[in-house]
Amino acid sequence: MQLRLEKVMGISYMKFSNYVKDKWYAILLYFFFTFLFLLLFFAFKLKMQLIVIFLTLYFLFFSLLLLIDFFRKKSFYQKLLFQIKELDQSYLITELLEEPNFYEGKLFYQALYEINKSMIENIKNYEYQTNDFKEYIEMWIHEVKIPISSLVLMAHNHKEKFPVKATEQMKRIEDYVEQILYYVRSENAHKDYLINEVSLEKVIASVALRNKDDLLENHIDFIVSCHGETVLTDSKWLEFICNQIINNSIKYKDEKKESYIKITVKKEKQNTILEIEDNGIGIPKTDIKRVFDKSFTGYNGRIKKHSTGMGLFIAKKLCKKLGSKIEIESIQNVYAKVSIFFYENTYYDVLK
Repeated sequence: MQLRLEKVMGISYMKFSNYVKDKWYAILLYFFFTFLFLLLFFAFKLKMQLIVIFLTLYFLFFSLLLLIDFFRKKSFYQKLLFQIKELDQSYLITELLEEPNFYEGKLFYQALYEINKSMIENIKNYEYQTNDFKEYIEMWIHEVKIPISSLVLMAHNHKEKFPVKATEQMKRIEDYVEQILYYVRSENAHKDYLINEVSLEKVIASVALRNKDDLLENHIDFIVSCHGETVLTDSKWLEFICNQIINNSIKYKDEKKESYIKITVKKEKQNTILEIEDNGIGIPKTDIKRVFDKSFTGYNGRIKKHSTGMGLFIAKKLCKKLGSKIEIESIQNVYAKVSIFFYENTYYDVLK
């Protein structure tokens, strides 16, 4: 069975003309038997009135047969296509679709059910394997962070024994391992974050302490303008996001001028905005729209060979999960500013 479908407003539907074309063999047989009956009627010399009545009834019978078959199938297939279009997960169609009342439709329905069942089993198996792998990666990262943190602490306490380059490389390893952990968790962030009132001053202080050595070594002034503002978010996730932004500011500093990183917290109507600005090499105009894309390094990434292009991608992904918005603006060789928007939630106040 082959039924041609046309589209109107993005929804497919059956056309009777196409259905008739698909039934060419039945129509051909109809005309063949009509001709055969005419030969027989003339051979037996039947009256013309009887011949006309018979041919009329035969035509009506055949036409009604086609119409009934068409409308039964049209009703089923249009409902099927409409429900597929409306569903976010099309493979769940068998949960909504009613079994048709014609034989070909029953066969199609059974085949669709078996295909859907097989696909769901494969998806479940794939999800199980993926989740198992993610759990292993998370466990491995937690385990490997312990010796890395120990090495960083040893290097910090015994600077005379550890070359500066070795300390830098250990810090980079620690940052990359943490980046992997948050990337893995970002798919299931709802299982790991806890929304609370968070002091932006404490988050900024924690980020500054984490990056203290790099800020001092690169002679970067760290300027903060914060007056005890609080926002509804997860402190751990926000700290990671801010750390990614600060790392970029340090990485892309301008060696030709005195560098600074300025953090400002603003209140606008019902929003709180956290701005992190630096006077580094900035971002080219051609790259600004793509900096949040996965693995995008752009022009600056070609200058700094160790850029992964994942930091801002993960930051935007986590902001979206937390119900915040992140934006970036920049002028090349002048400045770059990242803004994180936090929205007030009166529903939280009611429950609190």
